[in-house]
Amino acid sequence: MGFIVRSVVNGFALWVLSLIHLLQVSITPFSPGRDLQLVLTLVALGALFGLVNSIIGTVIKIVAFPLFVLTLGLVSLLMNGILLMITAWITSGWGWGLDVGAFWPGVLAGILLSLINWVFGIILRPQKKRRR
Repeated sequence: MGFIVRSVVNGFALWVLSLIHLLQVSITPFSPGRDLQLVLTLVALGALFGLVNSIIGTVIKIVAFPLFVLTLGLVSLLMNGILLMITAWITSGWGWGLDVGAFWPGVLAGILLSLINWVFGIILRPQKKRRR
């Protein structure tokens, strides 16, 4: 159930990013491109971004651990943009998906994506039961 919720949150965050034109992020839905196809595309993109983040992101974090230590974690901001661009590259041959215009707007979009996920993570996290 957690993966589905994260996919929906990622899809929502990608939709918000596509509304900000300065970020050069656009989403091409399944054809013919109606509302349902856009929602399905966003959920599929959210799931794909989650997979890319968990598989490729973990490998990058392990390999680049010294950079994380040297920059006190600031390299993770670049990594979010790179993972977003990898997701756009994967979907580029499918005729639908994500399109990121340039590197630095992609990095900024990755930062905003992580902020939106952080806010929704706080809102949607399960509450711990208190002992009485």
